[in-house]
Amino acid sequence: MNIENLEAFVFVNHFGSINKASKALFLSQPSVTSRIKSLERELDTALFVRTGKKLILNDKGAEFLPYAENIVNTLKKGRGRLEDGKSENQLVIGSSGLISFYLIPRILPLIKQQLPDLNVKVITAPSEEVSRLVSSGEVDLGFASNVSDPKLNSIRVVESPIRLIVPEGHEFVRGKVDTEKLAENTIVFFACGSLDWTMVHNLFLNLKEQPDIKYEVDSMESAKGIILNKAAIGFLPELSVHWELADGSLHALDIPDLANVSLKTDMIYRSDMKLSYINELLGMITEAAGGRPNMKPHIEVLYK
Repeated sequence: MNIENLEAFVFVNHFGSINKASKALFLSQPSVTSRIKSLERELDTALFVRTGKKLILNDKGAEFLPYAENIVNTLKKGRGRLEDGKSENQLVIGSSGLISFYLIPRILPLIKQQLPDLNVKVITAPSEEVSRLVSSGEVDLGFASNVSDPKLNSIRVVESPIRLIVPEGHEFVRGKVDTEKLAENTIVFFACGSLDWTMVHNLFLNLKEQPDIKYEVDSMESAKGIILNKAAIGFLPELSVHWELADGSLHALDIPDLANVSLKTDMIYRSDMKLSYINELLGMITEAAGGRPNMKPHIEVLYK
């Protein structure tokens, strides 16, 4: 029985979607679909039923799932055991896009300086996938948002305010901004599906005049590029525009209705993770984030 087909089956069940499973497996959607069909042919039975946009297990699939998971997990553990001797000097980090793109590049030089013999591998994935990777032992630790796995320890390390980002020379830089004035501007909306962005979207819905949302993108870099080219203004986490704020090409403005909205990221790790790495990384994150003062007594690190 093909292990890759079993792995595709387990991932599609976990995400309930061919699309999400293909991203997690770094495969095309047709490849994942082909693997599922191949497994169903081999077992001579269908394993899923489609409900709306989601794929859910049928009775046969639910019956087969624990066996497939056991095979996949056993193989991963076996590979891990064989690689233990090779990976003593390797740290594998899973990270959501915000941290992977905007904070880890500032942490890596510090790791190289303080731990020169340590090799670092970074895997960028959505928060739910990062949580799964940490829980399964495929990565050593992760940076993710909205994680609620009781098997994992977590420390809040980043809290980046969502602010209105406008390009240099925009009228809002010198004048007072209120939400009604937003209706007069072209907006780029970065939609990532989190609760924080739902709050931003609800702000728009409550305006007397709806703003002109010309662009809706799923990439912070795309949104930032549109704003830099003065084609629109929009809301982004402050961390994502750190350098542009420093050089003055972009400006971050406060909107009263969004004063308490921020993207929060936790560092997550298993209880068997070496504590020395945790403490050292917390110190590096503090330094990389500019040594910003702690805003909450129980939090070691906070970017504000």
